[in-house]
Amino acid sequence: MAVLYIVPTPVGNMEDMTFRAIRILKEVDVVLAEDTRTSGILLKHFDIHQPLLSHHKFNEHGTSASIVERLLAGQNVALISDAGTPGISDPGFFLVREAVRAGIEVQTLPGATAFVPALVSSGLPCDRFVFEGFLPQKKGRQSRIDALRDEQRTMVFYESPYRVLKLLQQLAAAFGPDRQASACREISKVHEQSVRGSLQELIDHFTETEPRGEFVVVVAGKD
Repeated sequence: MAVLYIVPTPVGNMEDMTFRAIRILKEVDVVLAEDTRTSGILLKHFDIHQPLLSHHKFNEHGTSASIVERLLAGQNVALISDAGTPGISDPGFFLVREAVRAGIEVQTLPGATAFVPALVSSGLPCDRFVFEGFLPQKKGRQSRIDALRDEQRTMVFYESPYRVLKLLQQLAAAFGPDRQASACREISKVHEQSVRGSLQELIDHFTETEPRGEFVVVVAGKD
């Protein structure tokens, strides 16, 4: 029976690609990519020449049925995103759900994610944590933050450089400015950096220093 492979790709350094991921991408019949231009660079780097199909958040509901048909017909398919593990704040969940419903085997390869390195290197407890990913940009954002006021586990957020200061300010208002946190940017890239301290100290830092790169913000839970 055909298999749907969920294949993580590097979040920064190309050396983070696994041997198994390269082998699978060379063996499948087709590779689904969030952005074929971005993924084309990755595949060329590893001398992978399988056909690429576009599969992103704007078309996944329309294309998933035809992909399931391919799988049922015996074609092995791999899904990749621009960076990291598909399904984690990236397209993937809908296709996996439809494949599972159709009785298709789904194998997810271990590999790169942004939040695990940021969590572990934050210095905050990582034995129990809650992953929030990207908060809603407008509607529902504040209510989601308010719902986390009494969360005792370490919290993990994704944020863009354009909104990270706003996020830190909103978290400080809800949790108190003394709550410990870490803001990690450009994970696995040349300019990777973690800024640690209280939420207020992070706010002060990024008020003086313009935020650049994609961020993972890790915040201590309530004592």
